[in-house]
Amino acid sequence: MNDLPKVRIGGLFKIFGPRDKDMVPHVQAGMGKPELLEKHHHVLGLQNINVDMQEGEITVVMGLSGSGKSTLIRHLNRLIEPTAGEILVDGEDVMELSEGSLRTMRQKRMSMVFQKFALLPHRTVLQNAAMALEVQGVAVDERNAEGRKWLKRVGLDGFENHYPAQLSGGMQQRVGIARALTANTDIMLMDEAFSALDPLIRTDMQNLLLELQTELNKTIIFITHDLDEALKLADHLVILKDGAVVQQGEPQNILLNPCDPYIEDFVSDINRARVLRVKSVMSKLSDGVAYEADVEATDNLESLIAKSGGDTQYTYRVVEGGKPVGQLDMKDLMKALVPRVSSTVS
Repeated sequence: MNDLPKVRIGGLFKIFGPRDKDMVPHVQAGMGKPELLEKHHHVLGLQNINVDMQEGEITVVMGLSGSGKSTLIRHLNRLIEPTAGEILVDGEDVMELSEGSLRTMRQKRMSMVFQKFALLPHRTVLQNAAMALEVQGVAVDERNAEGRKWLKRVGLDGFENHYPAQLSGGMQQRVGIARALTANTDIMLMDEAFSALDPLIRTDMQNLLLELQTELNKTIIFITHDLDEALKLADHLVILKDGAVVQQGEPQNILLNPCDPYIEDFVSDINRARVLRVKSVMSKLSDGVAYEADVEATDNLESLIAKSGGDTQYTYRVVEGGKPVGQLDMKDLMKALVPRVSSTVS
């Protein structure tokens, strides 16, 4: 059995400047981004990134502007060359690929969805959706059939002969997703894919992505600066600051157990009732407890508050797949809604 993750990033550094490799020892010795720029006129993009991205999961990389998240995703298909470190895809070192092998990987193993849609304006919706297969040399009838299939799947049936300018922003992004799906790659890279969309359309696109993921089980690396979006989509969440990983792990655990004042501040304004799930705050089953009712482990706390009418006297039995897995006392639920106060020392 292969225990390797789908994508493994190990000891990855990116320093921008003519003597980038000479700068690595300075960074390893503790020199930060401002000092590196001031003393050596080089920009620290990424420092010692170590992340495993599992097959069939959505890994979300998030951070504020300048944190290095878009730089990181562009290393996976070597649109940016690293200064040091390794990138393994299915155990294969991407850095060792020849130009031809790298081109094949980009065409057949990794597809990309961009923030600005990146559709060709002079081509129809169908031609844009089928473009990845066209580049691979697939016959026109076959590639158009695949393009139509995925356009229908993302809700664009009947728009095949339209041009991008005739579509709304949300519809254009659906074409971008259909194009990535038509390529039939195991890995999808999504760089701020929904950031340019209005809030309601953005929510629709997030729901569409989760629906497709339930069906297709792709390995998705998703970049965002929005914590709500990250918590909604992520199986594994990686939070960057100044090119370094501050915390990574299961999103619910990060929300409940921030490891750093930066993370505490980051999550302080989140609507915890809407984001936290029952399974994250439940306890073990106890004997002799009178349960008010059964609740699903995947329900959010907001739904349970509504169910209880806000009464803190109730205790609910938690079930998953029809089997009891724990219990949730409403008093514990209320405690989970209070964010941890930042421990920054003044």
